[in-house]
Amino acid sequence: MSQTVFCRKYQQELEALPFPPLPGEKGREIQASVSKRAWDEWQAQQTRLINEKHLNMLDATDRAYLMEQMERFFDNQETDQAEGYVPPEA
Repeated sequence: MSQTVFCRKYQQELEALPFPPLPGEKGREIQASVSKRAWDEWQAQQTRLINEKHLNMLDATDRAYLMEQMERFFDNQETDQAEGYVPPEA
């Protein structure tokens, strides 16, 4: 049986991440407060931002920008969107 976590994005108990997604304290904090569903959605958003905005993950400024966007995403605040991205219709 999988573990659950009270997800800060969805404000409900959902499936937990099986391991910290980032190294160190930040990874443990995310594992304790973000569901697998929210993390998977963030991964898709992150990929769009990296690709559309041509972010360089070797650049500290770009990494800091992405971390800020991640926090905003999990806190249900407005985040930057990839220009021209049209979500698929359900």
